[in-house]
Amino acid sequence: CGVPSAFDEALECENCTMCCNEDDDCYPQEETKVVKWGLKGYGTFAAVLSACFIALCCMVAFLLYITARRKNIGNSVTPETETKIKEVDMYALSKIGKDSVYSYFVTDKVFGWFIASATLGIQVGILVFFILASEANLQNDRTDIQFTWQCPRDTDVCDDKSDETPFGWICFSLLMFAFLSKDMINGSKLIYHSAKITHSFKSRIRYFVGGTCLCSITLFALYVSTAYNAAIATSNTDI
Repeated sequence: CGVPSAFDEALECENCTMCCNEDDDCYPQEETKVVKWGLKGYGTFAAVLSACFIALCCMVAFLLYITARRKNIGNSVTPETETKIKEVDMYALSKIGKDSVYSYFVTDKVFGWFIASATLGIQVGILVFFILASEANLQNDRTDIQFTWQCPRDTDVCDDKSDETPFGWICFSLLMFAFLSKDMINGSKLIYHSAKITHSFKSRIRYFVGGTCLCSITLFALYVSTAYNAAIATSNTDI
């Protein structure tokens, strides 16, 4: 009941504990963790996770803003304050990266926002393809899951031939942290600056959107990388 199948269409066997393809490679037919949590698959979980993260960002920014209001920071706008605001604008631009398309989010240029939004949409769309290919639908030709189990015909015991170990995932985690932590920290700083009452409402919106988008796409890339590696990796070097 696995793919590629020896038949025109893969057999469907709901009660089978193991699905094998035409190469006699097999994979356990069991519910993934996200399905056990009541979700349809990795895609649905990604959507729920993104919504929860954006809600968390809104809550944090709101609480920081309320705290700043209570401390009565920057209520009066002076020439010195305006200079600091310009410095913060340059700081925000440096945090998101002057060469990054997402830098348009911290500007007031409509066309720049369009370019940044389009880029974000394209990146999300590309990552979605990898999420769909990670789904444990063993009868779907579009799945990239590697069938790493062997089930000899002279025994009812199957063996997983995958060579991946926890060490591979530790290295993966370290690499992801090294490459993605900077974007998460910078995005968080932008969200923090969006709560300062010295800025205009439009400036706070720009900082919040820029920081939230930067953090969200970073977390989404981490999630997709983890799910896809779990589906296709058969060794530590694959990870």
